[in-house]
Amino acid sequence: MKTENAVLGKYNNGLSFFGHFNHNQVWKGDLDCVAFEPSDIKDKLQNLHKPCYIVRVAGKIGVTNEGYSCPTDNGTGQVELLITVPPISTHNLGDPSFLSSHGVKYAYATGAMAGGIASEEMVIALGKEKILGSFGAGGLSPDRLEAAINRIQAALPQGPYASNLIHSPNEPAIERRAVDIYLKYGVKTVEASAFLDLTPNIVYYRAAGLGVNAANQIEIKNKVIAKISRREVASKFLQPAPLKILKELVAQGLISELQANLAAQLPIADDITVEADSGGHTDNRPLVCLLPSMLALKNEIQEKYRYSTPIRVGVAGGIGTPQSALAGFMMGAAYVVTGSINQSCVEAGTCEYTKQLLAQAEMADMMMAPAADMFEMGVKLQVLKRGTMFPLRAQKLYEIYRNYDSIEDIPIAEREKLEKQIFRKSLAQIWEEAATYLSKRNPEKLGKAINNPKMKMAAIFRWYLGLSSRWSSSGEKGREVDYQIWCGPVMGSFNDWVRGSYLAEPKNRRVVDVADHIMTGSAFLYRIQSLKIQGLQISDDYCQYHPVCSTSL
Repeated sequence: MKTENAVLGKYNNGLSFFGHFNHNQVWKGDLDCVAFEPSDIKDKLQNLHKPCYIVRVAGKIGVTNEGYSCPTDNGTGQVELLITVPPISTHNLGDPSFLSSHGVKYAYATGAMAGGIASEEMVIALGKEKILGSFGAGGLSPDRLEAAINRIQAALPQGPYASNLIHSPNEPAIERRAVDIYLKYGVKTVEASAFLDLTPNIVYYRAAGLGVNAANQIEIKNKVIAKISRREVASKFLQPAPLKILKELVAQGLISELQANLAAQLPIADDITVEADSGGHTDNRPLVCLLPSMLALKNEIQEKYRYSTPIRVGVAGGIGTPQSALAGFMMGAAYVVTGSINQSCVEAGTCEYTKQLLAQAEMADMMMAPAADMFEMGVKLQVLKRGTMFPLRAQKLYEIYRNYDSIEDIPIAEREKLEKQIFRKSLAQIWEEAATYLSKRNPEKLGKAINNPKMKMAAIFRWYLGLSSRWSSSGEKGREVDYQIWCGPVMGSFNDWVRGSYLAEPKNRRVVDVADHIMTGSAFLYRIQSLKIQGLQISDDYCQYHPVCSTSL
């Protein structure tokens, strides 16, 4: 095939060509459908449902979605065809098996944000549009979780939806109660997060949904999406359940011998969400380093076990714009997951004040702070620091916890400062409230705290850490400076992207709109990059995707 290099000067419409074009192909069609003006060119480039032809007419480069390419007949007046790119659909991004497995239209999901921030309204709104959303079950009471599951299932009897199973190393009974509820109500997909190791609870959920169909094929009724950021944890979810745990579950009568045998042939997870620098629990790891490492690990384990259905690897943490989503897909992610950005949306279980703070956040407005659920272990999570004193005050509490063995050991002046500035109550009152809470939620832990001054101090400090996130959700008046708002730097990049558009205002942010724009923008940017790779130089004006309010994207 004969080709030659064509170096064409840049024209005033912002297009130029420095690639190789094929002299054996030309474009045929109505010249009236070829766009040469900047406003018309942008429309043609954004028409993703049709092919895009870059042509040269009388020495000028234009763009069209109509006509067709064909071999040249060496006639005169023919239109040179420089580049052709096919139609692209948002359904083409990511792994198609993610779509079929979860019954969704996009390789896109929203992650669970604890305390119901990822609310029933959010999950239902997404599910009705065939987008997977995970309910933020972490930290909720069993009654509250049951009510949420009932509401979601009534609205989405056929799905899709997921619900969070958060690891609770200090309160395993809570983790178990969540599993019992999921099994009771037939929740078919859970998002397992913050796990440091496999527990009998997640293995129980997985194995209890296994069976064999009439064709003697394994049926997986309980799907697991594991959100992880460490290779050593990922390897556990990528492999079959430990035989020791399976035997214990059989001995307890929780699963059958058949289910144990089937579980020994399958990985714990169907999907692994690689969590980079995210809000909440995070290791702050960079996406470009973490995802390739996890994909390599998945391939190693797949080579060993030869699963009939390979595990999919998606990505979360830093996904909040078309550019970041496309980056994830181009690095090999099967799907992308958004988190922080969704809590500024209308459907999120957060108060209006919190949503306004999030909508004003910039990328540098985040910091790490002690986590309530793993306070004694020194585990931290990422929160918003703009407009709140929570991260600094929480860090102060942890420093005091490390330096003293009991409340009584804390200098009186320091104790008075805590009571006045942070707790706004006496420490004795806080202990009474914490003890009342533990007596209902975890009586065993209360008994230990009564006899252990260090544990008692931790329980008192966790009162503040635990309530501060609820204040942010409920909009507790007078406590705005203490709001704990889980958030990653992506919130700032999202705000930069939507600035000047209708999505700049929180009242206009709806999770389905956000998902549609991110996926549509990703497909558009993929087209732009495809054209650039083939030699088209494009003005930056054509390369941006800005959200425009539309009833049909």
